[in-house]
Amino acid sequence: MTLFSANELRLAYGHQTLLDGVTLAIAAGEKVGLVGRNGCGKTSLLKILANENQADSGDISARRGLRIGYLPQEFELDPALSVYDNIAAGAADVVDAITRYENGDGTETELDELLTLIEHADGWDLDARINALSNALGTPPLEVETGPLSGGEKRRVALCRALASQPDLLLLDEPTNHLDSESIRWLEDFLKTYGGAVIFVTHDRYFLNEIATRIIEIAGGKAYSHPGNYTAFLESKAIRQEIAENSEKKRQKFLKDELEWVRAGVKARTTKSRSRLDAFYAVKDKDAPEREGEIDLLIPPPPRLGNTIVDLEDVSITLGDRTLFRHLNLSLEEGQCTGIVGKNGVGKTTLLKICLQQLAPTSGKAVLGKQVKVNYIDQSRMQLDGTGSLLDEISAGSEKILFGDETIGARAYLKRFLFSDERINERVDLLSGGERARLMLAKVLKTGGNLIILDEPTNDLDLQSLRMLEEALAAFPGTIICVSHDRYFLDRICDQIVAFEDDGVKVSPGNFSYYLEKRQARENAARAQATAANRQAKKRAAAQKNKPRKLTLAEAKELETLEDKVMEADDAVTALKEKLSTPEVQTDFEQIPVVMAELEAAKKVADDLLNRWEFLEEVKANSPSS
Repeated sequence: MTLFSANELRLAYGHQTLLDGVTLAIAAGEKVGLVGRNGCGKTSLLKILANENQADSGDISARRGLRIGYLPQEFELDPALSVYDNIAAGAADVVDAITRYENGDGTETELDELLTLIEHADGWDLDARINALSNALGTPPLEVETGPLSGGEKRRVALCRALASQPDLLLLDEPTNHLDSESIRWLEDFLKTYGGAVIFVTHDRYFLNEIATRIIEIAGGKAYSHPGNYTAFLESKAIRQEIAENSEKKRQKFLKDELEWVRAGVKARTTKSRSRLDAFYAVKDKDAPEREGEIDLLIPPPPRLGNTIVDLEDVSITLGDRTLFRHLNLSLEEGQCTGIVGKNGVGKTTLLKICLQQLAPTSGKAVLGKQVKVNYIDQSRMQLDGTGSLLDEISAGSEKILFGDETIGARAYLKRFLFSDERINERVDLLSGGERARLMLAKVLKTGGNLIILDEPTNDLDLQSLRMLEEALAAFPGTIICVSHDRYFLDRICDQIVAFEDDGVKVSPGNFSYYLEKRQARENAARAQATAANRQAKKRAAAQKNKPRKLTLAEAKELETLEDKVMEADDAVTALKEKLSTPEVQTDFEQIPVVMAELEAAKKVADDLLNRWEFLEEVKANSPSS
């Protein structure tokens, strides 16, 4: 069943056309990955679908009563509200429906509609769902104020807000940004079993592969739909491009042949020759298939490294009253790429600072080689000044830049990163997130260096740019340290993983998938050992339980009074049942839940006393002296 459709959507900003007749339809339960180059219009399309923006033209239709949840890239939370209240705001319609229904606010028909909405959105379990989402995605405590939170913490709150209402259609723009690997895997499992439809934009290729049942690519203002996951999309796109290239070859051959005929002249302008001329001009006016630009990402050759690059010997670090890690030994080698992984806040960036000698360890020894020249791309992109043009940012306004030890043209260099002549003179603060990421790479990598440190380099990069970065880093002969949650990226470039786990920091050879395989083997072995120990403990407990024993003096004294206490508890339950059935309580809707809660508590007390009395009577009956 079609939930939502858009027909011939068009959108342009100035001279730039983003959407040029985009048509799509979303069926119930579909998981649609939206891909395309940065700036192609993915975010703009999501905003239109979420009714945040309007297209210049085109039609949108939705199923009656369709509930849409939306996580934008640039989200807004109320800084004065708590984490809980901001999350609950995502289900405001459900909260309002519950309030109105419980107050009897409406006609019988309206109350039936409210109840249908509440049950459809699983509204009675909203509080439990908010708690579960908060725990799974690692938000700060629900009661804390949102204002002082970090950007990553706020994004996790915003993601919880989008998921809380269980909408029919969920729109997610880069949902994995600022999530650690464990949270990403949880989100994958959540979305796989999610009953509603999902449209999501992400650069995480494993996420696309696991979740997507269809891929829609935005290219040249058009939408191209490919059934299946990311792997199927790549195969389908390759075929599509091959067909387009073959068609272009045939068009060029036709034009060449017809051009010779036109130049030769036509003695008699017959109907046949005029038809041939019309066909020539019709084919001539067709646009050739647009070729996708790719970053020409070059890293200057690194200076020679010495024998020591980074050596950590028995390093521990304590900040305040919190110890981040202990007894870490790590040695980096030339040509090696080390990936650092772990949950947010465990100390990954702190480890980078120790490696760079920006922070002294609490104990142990940290050495940075004297011949090491560092290039550091930080997580917050704060190395972009942002007040001037792209040319100002990359070369202080000069037409030349120093690329390693060579001098090259600044404009030509920026074009390698897909910035056109028109964009080169634009202000940096007007760039999209993906364009800022590309400019950051262009600015930092041009200075060369033999130790490149990347802190979440994949955030906001499109898939093509990611691939070019991976290839450039894989070919880089220097040393690389990379903090990332992008599993595909870590698999392609890393040959060593430093993993922050619950019981300490582990250094593992190989890429991320190999580390996960070894970690799973360790967990399986530990689980098997724990199961065996638990089995032995149960055997010992059973043997002890079956061994006859006497009542202790305290138990004997307790048993003397227990029978009276059981009877008193039963009387209390009976009294509350009678109270609940009185007209005074039955007509007081505020009093009913209070008395029911008292009754449930009384029943538990009575059951506990009865169980205790039966246990002590059994011990007494089986004691050796009986």
